[in-house]
Amino acid sequence: MDQRIKSNLKKKIFIKTFGCQMNEYDSNRILDITKKINYFPTKKKIEADCYIINTCHIREKATEKVFHDVGRVKKEFKNKKKPILIIAGCVAQAEGDLILKKDNYVDAVIGPQSYQFINKIIKDIENKNKQHNITNFDTVKKFDELKTISSNNSKVSSFLTIQEGCDKFCKFCVVPYTRGPEHSRDFEDVLNEADGLLRKGAREIILLGQNVNAYNDKKNGKRLSDIIYALEKKKDLLRIRYYTSHPKDMTKDLIEAHKKCTKLMPLLHLPVQSGSNKILKSMNRKHNIKEYLKIIDNLKEKNSRIEFASDFIIAYPGEEQEDFNQTYELMKKIQFINSYSFIFSPRPGTPASDMQIIDETLAKKRLMIFQKLAENIKMNYKKKLLNKIVKVLFENKMTKEKDKYFGRDEYQNPVIVCSKKNIIGQEKRVLIKKFSQHTIYGELINTDNFLAA
Repeated sequence: MDQRIKSNLKKKIFIKTFGCQMNEYDSNRILDITKKINYFPTKKKIEADCYIINTCHIREKATEKVFHDVGRVKKEFKNKKKPILIIAGCVAQAEGDLILKKDNYVDAVIGPQSYQFINKIIKDIENKNKQHNITNFDTVKKFDELKTISSNNSKVSSFLTIQEGCDKFCKFCVVPYTRGPEHSRDFEDVLNEADGLLRKGAREIILLGQNVNAYNDKKNGKRLSDIIYALEKKKDLLRIRYYTSHPKDMTKDLIEAHKKCTKLMPLLHLPVQSGSNKILKSMNRKHNIKEYLKIIDNLKEKNSRIEFASDFIIAYPGEEQEDFNQTYELMKKIQFINSYSFIFSPRPGTPASDMQIIDETLAKKRLMIFQKLAENIKMNYKKKLLNKIVKVLFENKMTKEKDKYFGRDEYQNPVIVCSKKNIIGQEKRVLIKKFSQHTIYGELINTDNFLAA
């Protein structure tokens, strides 16, 4: 076959994504980039000419799980042509040399700040069949590449990364080592990408960053609040959210935006990690409980409708019963409507990895007690929604159930309703009728095209 014709043939790429919303965003952008070399996404992994595992290093035994996945790929393609296999993301950044040394079935490892080079790497592998380790912290070039490639994301609720990296160096966290120092995208580039998402059908934009409220475009003198105010003016945009924040960066201008911006949703995810000042200091969190509660009070003063979600690490090294009790009491005091809690798990290379861990039986007992409280708070909150009218932005039609549509209310609660009309991309008033542990069920107040202001 003529080499020129062969190079123009469409090939298929499959990405398996783990971890945070930023990994999901990165995977979508990798798909956008690889279209330039005629690689197009497939949902059938067995069809893949290129198979990418986009990894997360937050959870326990992350590297071990990567090798398990590589083993599964080997089995799946045992009697087929081997795909180009690339390990991307934070595990690739942290353990790239080990991965390539241990398994030559892997063709390349690419860190989360280097995927702008993925087309060159794929072509090199096609031509030379040699391994690549690309794990430089090159966020500037990454963002420069992103602005030249339009997003093909057509989701009603779409992610938009505005900031990457972290300078906080919490002792338990690998992010500074896998994502590098804090870097903010150009303000105009962010708005241009937002416009592209709106043209594709987005009605909610979720701004992402490892420390999203640390966003600081120094060249243009813009902060996160400036992005929010600019998005507020976008006619087709209905909702704005941002994840994940650090208490240290909850500035006055950002808190004020929660009062002035009607499209900014009244749910804030603000990780506290512990209710004990002693443990927070040991974690190097750079905030204390008094400061955290002051932020909560200031936000409630600006917007009485606001609710909060948070993250908690239970049984952090040195946590005594009194420290745990303080965390438990903080949950009761603030009444977080959503929370994510985990037993401390040491991440290799972090300062906390050398600390003495707490007895596993005691740690599990504390987690169970804490999660029971968190679940009770969440269920009591949902009970209060019964027979209330809420606004729901509908994201998709459920494939397995006829005439059922899925959306989320202003507080990110999953809501399902029945509708004979297509309501995807529309914000509707819904009367809440019942709920389960994970989902709320309601009825449309009317079937007209109600579009909330």
